[in-house]
Amino acid sequence: MVKLSVIVPFYNVQQYAPDTLKSLRANAREDFEFILVDDCSRDETPEILVRAERELPGSVYVRHETNGGLATARNTGIDRARGEYLTFLDGDDWLAPGYYPQLVTAMDELGCDFVRTDHVQCTGRARAVHRVPQGRRGVVLNPRDAILPADRSTSVDYAYAWAGAYHRRLVDKGVLHFTDGLRTAEDRPWIWKLHREAESFAAVGLLGVFYRRGVASSLTQIGDVRQLDFLRAFDQVIEETAQDGDANKLLPKAVRTYCAIISHHLSSIERFEPPVARKLKSLSAAALRRMPQDLLKDALDSMDVQRATRLRRLRRRPAATGATAGAAA
Repeated sequence: MVKLSVIVPFYNVQQYAPDTLKSLRANAREDFEFILVDDCSRDETPEILVRAERELPGSVYVRHETNGGLATARNTGIDRARGEYLTFLDGDDWLAPGYYPQLVTAMDELGCDFVRTDHVQCTGRARAVHRVPQGRRGVVLNPRDAILPADRSTSVDYAYAWAGAYHRRLVDKGVLHFTDGLRTAEDRPWIWKLHREAESFAAVGLLGVFYRRGVASSLTQIGDVRQLDFLRAFDQVIEETAQDGDANKLLPKAVRTYCAIISHHLSSIERFEPPVARKLKSLSAAALRRMPQDLLKDALDSMDVQRATRLRRLRRRPAATGATAGAAA
């Protein structure tokens, strides 16, 4: 039986894919599989992956005929996965040697639905350790308890799918798939659903994923309309959390986080193309009006003056006809 399925989407990463694949080789084991999903790359990535399928033990190559985005590529991998545990890696990141065997050992010993791990963020030559915002390590916890408090960074704000491993029972339960077609912020509805619906999790002090930031081809660096999918992602968080039995407790956190993300994008609006910047403002204003207004008021009152002023000003913008998050698609 396959113990671990590693799902790795690739899109136009010919410069980085060899390092990613080399690090997978340093983590190979006879009961591991590596599902390499090419999301219709237009550079030499497919040729690199075809070679990897021959040379990397346990690899399975899957090619998308049309580009569907990271969420859809991950779902392809989930559907093909056979492992007892699943994990993710992005095609421009890499691993420390022997990291996955340690991750599997942690899953075996803890027996929980999922574990979360720390990671190293790499920007050029700079390295910075980022830790799961959970103080208790190596202890099985209730994921719902890790959503709050609303005014502090918690586990749902650490929305990196590749920073951990997930038991197959989450796939069977319908919890692990991503929202198809989301081109950015795809981890946000996913991590909230995981914490609302899984039964157990743990944070562990493993440090083996190297996350590459500042890649020119990364969507986080490109100010085009796909970036506006964060609105669809957080609308989904709000909608699904509002239907939860603990909505009264959890919704303030969801609303405050949504506001913080809108403010973040507005603070760097110059990186967007002018038509996209205008759309960002109109769609964000509409999003603020859709939120529960009492919770929105509380969220703005709890934020620093600069962010609160920015959002209040946006909230007063006249409503644009048909300005909904769906228009960002």
